[in-house]
Amino acid sequence: MEISELIEILSRGEDTKHQFKENFHNVDSLAAEIVAFSNSGGGQIFIGVEDRNWKVKGLTRDDIKRLNQLISNAASQSVKPPVNPVIENISHPDGIVMVVTIPDGINKPYMDNNGAIWVKSGSDKRRVTSREEMQRMFQSAGLIHGDEIPANGLSIGDLDLPFFEEFFKKEYGETLDAQENSLKNILENMNLAKDGVLNVAGALLFAKHAHFRLPAFIVKAVAYPKDDIDMDNYIDSRDIMGKITDIFHQAISFIYMNIQYKQFDKTINSTGEPEIPRIVFDELVTNAIIHRDYFINAPIRIFIFNNRIEIISPGHLPNNLTVENIKSGISNIRNPILTSFATKLLPYRGLGSGIRRAIKAYPYIDFIDDRVNNLFKVIIKKNVL
Repeated sequence: MEISELIEILSRGEDTKHQFKENFHNVDSLAAEIVAFSNSGGGQIFIGVEDRNWKVKGLTRDDIKRLNQLISNAASQSVKPPVNPVIENISHPDGIVMVVTIPDGINKPYMDNNGAIWVKSGSDKRRVTSREEMQRMFQSAGLIHGDEIPANGLSIGDLDLPFFEEFFKKEYGETLDAQENSLKNILENMNLAKDGVLNVAGALLFAKHAHFRLPAFIVKAVAYPKDDIDMDNYIDSRDIMGKITDIFHQAISFIYMNIQYKQFDKTINSTGEPEIPRIVFDELVTNAIIHRDYFINAPIRIFIFNNRIEIISPGHLPNNLTVENIKSGISNIRNPILTSFATKLLPYRGLGSGIRRAIKAYPYIDFIDDRVNNLFKVIIKKNVL
């Protein structure tokens, strides 16, 4: 780092990526700061700078020697898993400033020796305490997935057995009765249950009434007559629930009951065609069901307006995935169990090409990755053809 860059950063003050500290003497305090940066995109700690007035106080040679050892111990022994910060000593007119650069961690979540998970909150840090936020951090690291957690007390007895038997025979060419394994073992081998309890994927795929125990994992659909939400006036409204296959077909049915049909270049006596090709909704509704965040207790929402259709999924795009990535066919599997079964039960290929097919068939689609409100919104424009 050049002195000019240091002076510029000091002039701007602290923020999420830059923190000023006059000195460190406690390894646990330093470890907490390193953990917070590692969990929050990385950043830099400037030691030898007052955090209140941003003035350089400088460090002595003894300070630098002691701090090097302190940082090494904190990063290797008090941060789990260990990290590798980079240290630079920059000569400033008012003294030497040690710049500790901490990269964005690739093995999140990081924690200190006490098991505390810290993240940056503005220029400060905060401890992660909510179960949901911890779950999402483990999810982003690929350590746990929302579709594999227990389904709130749904047991094998809640299985829609005839439906599952039909699926099993179609998929494997044998009946359940012909299997040597018990139903409990079969479900566990298929990653649908554990210890006799269905997981979220097993419940949503094959339970009779999953919504009784998982009431948030449904689709709420409303059709409005104009271009905005109107609490008092709507054309149609439905809470769509059941197995994932039921939810998919009912959601598609709701959409097609509430959009326009046009003649295009056909005669007036011919059957009208939907204003938006069916493949668009097949792909986007399937993506919403399969790729939503099942750690968030909220429904998928489908809003049909006069000028657009919105499909809103709980959870922003996972990890560093961007809208441009998904338009290019790049995907990140959030719910691997559901994804593996979706190719057998829904019009889903699992190749990351669904968004591309939808855009190719109907390019008037916008995608919004809302990380502030933790949701993903698809806007399909109407009345453009």
